[in-house]
Amino acid sequence: MKDNLILVNGAGGFIGGHLIAELRRQGKRNLRAVDIKPLKEWEQCFDDVDNLVLDLKLKESCEKAVKGAARVFNFAADMGGMGFIENNKALCMLSVLINTHMLQASLKAKVERYFYSSSACVYNADKQRSEAVIPLKEEDAYPAMPEDGYGWEKLFSERMCRHFREDFGLTTRVARFHNVYGPHGTWDGGREKAPAAICRKVIEAKVLGRDTIDIWGDGHQTRSFMYIDDCLKGVAMIMNSDILDPINLGSNELVTINQLVDIVEDIAGIKLKRRYDLTAPKGVNGRNSDNTLIKKLLGWEPSIRLRDGMAKTYAWIYDQYQARRKGR
Repeated sequence: MKDNLILVNGAGGFIGGHLIAELRRQGKRNLRAVDIKPLKEWEQCFDDVDNLVLDLKLKESCEKAVKGAARVFNFAADMGGMGFIENNKALCMLSVLINTHMLQASLKAKVERYFYSSSACVYNADKQRSEAVIPLKEEDAYPAMPEDGYGWEKLFSERMCRHFREDFGLTTRVARFHNVYGPHGTWDGGREKAPAAICRKVIEAKVLGRDTIDIWGDGHQTRSFMYIDDCLKGVAMIMNSDILDPINLGSNELVTINQLVDIVEDIAGIKLKRRYDLTAPKGVNGRNSDNTLIKKLLGWEPSIRLRDGMAKTYAWIYDQYQARRKGR
């Protein structure tokens, strides 16, 4: 596969940017990176990659992006953290155009393999009402009652991948991501997710001499968080596997948001008062990944502890914060 063109959609974003970087480290040189953002706004951008700025909601853009590609990794979506997806449901739903047009274009271009990044937001909300959540198995997506907007788009796009495989013979693979985090991701502006947002709030309090930070919700909601390096290994294994149905890709190290704040405070060497905003978006009360299937089929399990991954993430966001304060 080394000489065949690999297309990464959403390459200006967090996961897509890391995948391009990893493929380059592996010696892959026939790479195409696509994102809707101007190149200067990409999280990671490399001069030796075919970088294209395209709106993949448009069919003609998808056909241009996929021309000559053997493999497609589709991470492109209009999304963000809970604050974004709860207040921008229509924008999240419009991402269905990206996957639909990309599937059509990939079929036309005779793409060999197609990877779609789904989300744990597809899971039935009734199974996530308690903080002491039972880890979610793949079959828990049905009967369907996903996160409104974003979750419905992801679930529909999973079905599109399935039917393009069954009806047209396009080889598709789907992973359900559970809260991926790490450096080179959004850390402010409204689209950031909890790990980055908490790092930024703690950094800001430390640098500016404040003693209080705001927490969305009551702090008791539970989540698991997967470091980007573990995510990339899982993506590669799933793409190359014979697994036909969507499969969990996430950590099962469950923590409360309060515990996540504890970790970041410990990294920063500071202890802060907490002001809980019960009116802010907080998502489901509890969500955790059941990794039984992926461990059985692929032998994959996360290798990076949350504390270690958060230390790396904190250090990167700290540098970004200080650079911005200095006008860089």
